[in-house]
Amino acid sequence: MPRIDNKTFYSTAIEKYGITAKGVNWHSKESQKLRFDILLEMLPSDLSSYSIADAGCGFGDLYLYMLKKKRAPKKYIGIDSLVDMYSIASERTGCEILIADICTPKAFSPYGHDADALPPADFYTCSGAMNVLEEFETPLFVRNCFSACRVAFIFNVLHGEKKSETYNYLTTKQIEQMARDLGVKKIILRDDYMQDDITVAFFKESI
Repeated sequence: MPRIDNKTFYSTAIEKYGITAKGVNWHSKESQKLRFDILLEMLPSDLSSYSIADAGCGFGDLYLYMLKKKRAPKKYIGIDSLVDMYSIASERTGCEILIADICTPKAFSPYGHDADALPPADFYTCSGAMNVLEEFETPLFVRNCFSACRVAFIFNVLHGEKKSETYNYLTTKQIEQMARDLGVKKIILRDDYMQDDITVAFFKESI
């Protein structure tokens, strides 16, 4: 089980802060944008021929930020486990949004199709959704996203050796071990943009 109840964690924030960065439990809009900027730096400069699946998409903010930066992908698929997020992200992005628990990847779409695995995409991204996973859930989440991507899985997560009853921190050593376990061909790490945060790219090819 998660260390906290995800539904309560996010629904309480939505009720208090509405459809804002704090509504998905970011400290501020600025910190959310900074994390998005680092994710975008690890993606190709021209995304017009690539598909992106956003694991734990929340309100669809990453896609809207891509549009603002003129970095829209050929196709965007949002994935979230909460119905509230599905409804809001669908309305805000106009894109396909799926309801799924990434750790047990059976995806459901109210548009009418189910799948026993996550949808394939060139890139999988995740910004913030791994911060409230249990330790045992983290490698499952990463493995399933990495398996579903064609090129790379790019994610951020809280970084360090802190122990928290609420939040999930990963050390560099743990991240590198996951990469070895998955047979990652190339790994990029960035931890120089914000305290206690790291952005990681797991590539399936070394180029």
